Amino acid sequence: MTAESPLDAFGPNQWLVDEMYQSYLRDKESVNPAWWDFFADYSPTDSTSPAVASTPAATPAVPAPAQPAAPAPVATPAVPQPAPTAPAPAAASAPATDVNENTDVLRGPAARVVTNMDASLSVPTATSVRAVPAKLLIENRLIINQQLARGRGGKISFTHLIGYAIVRALKTIPEMNYSFTTVDGKPAVQKNQSINFGLAIDIAKPDGSRQLLVPSVKFSDQMDFAQFWAAYEDVVRRARANKLTVDDFAGTTITLTNPGTIGTVHSVPRLMQGQGTIIGVGAMEYPAEYQGASIETLARLAIG
Repeated sequence: MTAESPLDAFGPNQWLVDEMYQSYLRDKESVNPAWWDFFADYSPTDSTSPAVASTPAATPAVPAPAQPAAPAPVATPAVPQPAPTAPAPAAASAPATDVNENTDVLRGPAARVVTNMDASLSVPTATSVRAVPAKLLIENRLIINQQLARGRGGKISFTHLIGYAIVRALKTIPEMNYSFTTVDGKPAVQKNQSINFGLAIDIAKPDGSRQLLVPSVKFSDQMDFAQFWAAYEDVVRRARANKLTVDDFAGTTITLTNPGTIGTVHSVPRLMQGQGTIIGVGAMEYPAEYQGASIETLARLAIG
């Protein structure tokens, strides 16, 4: 269905490409020059543009006269002909009349996000939720950062460690990096040979709103931890400086999202088309039933 769209390679970032293309049309200089070649011969064919919305309106007009032509030789079918066509517009127009001043019709990037999330429902998935002890992770991160502070500097985050652990795990279980696809309309498995590790990055826009970007660290399976850390930081730095290129968004095979930073304990992120797995990390804190306990009580219970 969407296999022909040039946006397919960008996964959840398709809305961003739409937004940047509109900016490119208004003012080429407002877009990073790294995107100019891509947009020079780019022609959007997605269903979120207004042009596509007008296409369905023209489509019913063609079959309407075509159908009476066939029953014309027989007198009887000519009468029931209007019956099927009348309910179709009525059903379609009913929701349209509900739109009022309190309803915002989604267009552009927002509509693209909805389209992507809708399309993700067609991907066969299995969800697993696990609670994993993080005490050792917390202690080791503290030791590493103390050592870095005394030497070369820098800082290691939980996401660095969790991300690299995921990459190492995928090398042991490569099937988690495989993605669902279709070949000639038949279900198939795409056996991705390299791990392009996607990072969900929350970016503040100049107007105060926020946007979620998902660039990826390419060939992360070929990196040691120091290389992974450097590549990760480079992607985040360029994302915040609005200097990401076309290649940064394409070909992601697995994504790490961290809703735990806003206190979320458990979420079920959507697996986008073309990806094998999406990992959601919840908040690393005491369970709610223990958060009111004193330090002494937690220590006595071997919790903290």
